[in-house]
Amino acid sequence: MTTIPLLLPSQAVGQPTIYELSKITGSLYISNAVTASNQCILSYYNITTVINASVEVENTFFEDIQYVYVPVSDTPTSYIYDFFDPIADRIHSVEMKQGRTLLHCAAGVSRSPALCLAYLMKYHSMTLLEAHTWTKACRPIIRPNNGFWEQLINYEFKLFSNNTIYMVNSPVGMIPNIYENEVNLMMSM
Repeated sequence: MTTIPLLLPSQAVGQPTIYELSKITGSLYISNAVTASNQCILSYYNITTVINASVEVENTFFEDIQYVYVPVSDTPTSYIYDFFDPIADRIHSVEMKQGRTLLHCAAGVSRSPALCLAYLMKYHSMTLLEAHTWTKACRPIIRPNNGFWEQLINYEFKLFSNNTIYMVNSPVGMIPNIYENEVNLMMSM
């Protein structure tokens, strides 16, 4: 087996390297499509299930790994809500069998983090704000698109009858309130 230089999340500075997985829980990782197609990395992290949340990336199938396909485009009009429960359930099921899940999309920025946030709300009883704060600390490049945010906000309300994040009007359109300061700063430059 070839050894590849890996930066572990705790060693990373700034954005993840092309071969880096971001560890979210003891059994859940997020990455981009390039990483998800690297058998050495999947083996190194003992990944047993790969969830591909994209339409443009084909799975690279490896023996002893189960694959789940979530055909969603990264556009604000794409409907991801119907995948929140089944994907969260699948991640939880893999964890209960002592397996590990790699959740990926093309870049590991929008679709896979949106599914991760839903999982953390459902199975770790985190609010959407807590789930986002946690996931962003583990993978700083996450940024679900605004359509996914709206669906996550609806999902949080379904789970908890309360919202910790909401959409607000801004100079660049509707955005999650957690991005208000960033947009205001950008607009003042």
